[in-house]
Amino acid sequence: MSSTASRDLQTRTSSRASATKSKQFVLDTNVLLHNPNSIYMFEDNVVVIPLAVIEELDTFKKNNDETGRNARQVIRELDRLRTIGHLFEGVVWNEQGGLIRIDRLDRSVPFPLDFDHPDHRILAVANALHGKGGRTIFISKDINARVKCDALGIPAEDFEADRVDADWLYGGYASLVVPSDLIDELYNERQLPLERVASHLRTVSPEGDTVPLLPVPNQYIMLEDETDDSHTGLARVLSDTGHLIPVTGPRKPVFGIMARNVQQIMALDLLLDDDIKLVTLIGPAGTGKTLMAIAAGMQKVLKEEHFDKVLVARPIMPLGRDIGYLPGDKDEKLTMWMQPIFDNLSYLLSTRGSHLNDAESRSTEQRIDQLLHTGKVVMEPLTYIRGRSIPHQYMVVDEAQNLSPHEVKTIVSRVGDGTKIVLAGDIGQIDNPYLDAASNGLSYLIDRMTGQRIYGHVTLSKTERSDLASLAAEVL
Repeated sequence: MSSTASRDLQTRTSSRASATKSKQFVLDTNVLLHNPNSIYMFEDNVVVIPLAVIEELDTFKKNNDETGRNARQVIRELDRLRTIGHLFEGVVWNEQGGLIRIDRLDRSVPFPLDFDHPDHRILAVANALHGKGGRTIFISKDINARVKCDALGIPAEDFEADRVDADWLYGGYASLVVPSDLIDELYNERQLPLERVASHLRTVSPEGDTVPLLPVPNQYIMLEDETDDSHTGLARVLSDTGHLIPVTGPRKPVFGIMARNVQQIMALDLLLDDDIKLVTLIGPAGTGKTLMAIAAGMQKVLKEEHFDKVLVARPIMPLGRDIGYLPGDKDEKLTMWMQPIFDNLSYLLSTRGSHLNDAESRSTEQRIDQLLHTGKVVMEPLTYIRGRSIPHQYMVVDEAQNLSPHEVKTIVSRVGDGTKIVLAGDIGQIDNPYLDAASNGLSYLIDRMTGQRIYGHVTLSKTERSDLASLAAEVL
């Protein structure tokens, strides 16, 4: 939009905007750092950005991580809006009259908290607007800031534009009780039309009502005999065909490992299917998410040679207090963060099924070094993923629950031709202070991708790491 056209839009709609606005949304800094497009997500309402937020963005813009990039993008957007009108008066940015403005802090207004603290100056803006009688809502991803708002009597909410209902997140499979002849037909004919089980497709809605189940592509259906509990079948909805196909799982070990439960059978089926380009796996610790993803990738790269390399990445997000700067070059620094990946590689390369167990690489460490030296397995921090194109690779993103929806979009959009990407994580263990089970990028991806023909998902629930790990997951 040209400057002249923008100013015409400002003139035509500014009076209507001021007359019809019913809500003012005051945005905290963390909202803009979480999603730089958030300033445009409040439709025809007023978005208020305190001047203290601009000051905080100025400190974040120097960072080389996602927060720095998001801060710079917000600043660029505000600079563009500045060419349309005066930001302190308010700039109308769309035909519906949506208005964005920057608010100077009026220090003459009484406020019970210290103005020297940046967070308190942001809250003071919301407090002043609320005191004028308008419908003001403070938007923040900081729980403590929302608690302070409640103490001050200011309505406060989390940023919910990309939140999902984590309690009813797509699990990837459903169980049906059917006559025994349908299970026999599935395996005898190697397929089963969906209309044959239509009358049995039922599920429970979030409201607690029994409603028809609408299967989606690549969803698994566990068939249980209505008269014999031991007679069961496992099928997958074949995309665009209206049929179920039987799933038996790999008959041979996948780089030395075999599925230990039905959910792992489903996961390996997705991981080894070349037609499915995006796979998500969620579940608690010890369910085998990362191990199966890496094993399937090594199977596809080293044995079947279907991909050029396995690329393993994970976000740099510490549990507990950070240990500070690490010495050494990039690979030496990555060793600490990638230790969970090395643990999985050690397990895979120490099994009898590995073809790398030759006389020249006697120890597990030597086998890992040999594998990394060939370049067939590459480990990268997600910090360096932006701007890349990744073709013909088997990509595994571990601990994806610590990524924001915007970061997940950035990663998946890097995928080039012939690449398969797997994102694994536990939405119950999130270390990012501004994300939860409903707002993290992994949950968002599952919610948005469900039903796509090249996408598959499985929620794993049974811990197979050890008896102790299983007991801890159950009782702790």
